[in-house]
Amino acid sequence: MTTVTVARPIPVEEKAVRAGTKGGRQITFKTQILSQIFCIAVASTVLFPLLWVVSMSIDPRNIAKPDGLNLIPSGASLAAYQAVIAKPTLNPISFVELARNSIEISVIVALLTLTLGSLAAYALSRLHFHGRQVLMIAVLAVLMLPAVATLAPLYVLLYSIKLGTTWVLGNSILGVAIAVTAGTLPFAIWNMKGYIDTIPRELEEAAAVDGANKLQIFLFIVLPLAKPVIAVTAFFGFIAGWTEFYFSWAFLQHPADFTLSMALKGMVGQYGSTPWSEFAAFAVLVAIPVSAVYLLLQRYIVAGLALGGVKG
Repeated sequence: MTTVTVARPIPVEEKAVRAGTKGGRQITFKTQILSQIFCIAVASTVLFPLLWVVSMSIDPRNIAKPDGLNLIPSGASLAAYQAVIAKPTLNPISFVELARNSIEISVIVALLTLTLGSLAAYALSRLHFHGRQVLMIAVLAVLMLPAVATLAPLYVLLYSIKLGTTWVLGNSILGVAIAVTAGTLPFAIWNMKGYIDTIPRELEEAAAVDGANKLQIFLFIVLPLAKPVIAVTAFFGFIAGWTEFYFSWAFLQHPADFTLSMALKGMVGQYGSTPWSEFAAFAVLVAIPVSAVYLLLQRYIVAGLALGGVKG
């Protein structure tokens, strides 16, 4: 005789209790209120400086800080935005040209970081060769150094590479991008290696049985499964190139090659002569592209950051 077990219907109240629990504990109303207050306090701390900058950018008085809590100052206008788009600094270069140079550096850094970082991470994760552990420690040691610490040796190295009598690698956008990539690679290698370690080896073994070589396994098996960490690596590479200042300021000499961060620094005057409204407007314009890229890659970035450090 077969016994049929009928599942007991779960009351609505029990469903609510289960939905409001974590680790078997019920979240009380007081805990929820305190959590919401904490989140609002953190959000306010983060958003207040941003609102301050936006308020300064539409204030025609060029004051260093708002004179009250009014987010929209009297006489608010977009004149500062129009001024910085037309001519940000005294140098003969427009905002569009500055943005183009910054985009070139950001894209080159993102591509180089992603390409070299993924190849090195896969090798350290899957291949076993002599000196592998020493190489991993060396990469980690470089990661401990600030990027600006390598400015002097990179300056000497890149300025020693010349093409003809006029073109110098150090005095070019490509040279700056290579210098920035040198600082982003250690993080990219370790982050991508940690994610690749979580990919089951059985998938690669099955592909190898079907006749795939190492390159095909890397391109068609590993990379498609590593989309989240690829998005994280590309995003951080883009940010590093977009916000880069030290190498650009030290390497570049021609105003036609200047970047947005260099122009922003050039707007800072002495003895209170800084046009704060234009400075704030310029800062807002610089922040918009990075925010847009983050919103596009948000779900991949969150997944990549959560899983990238599972294994070392």
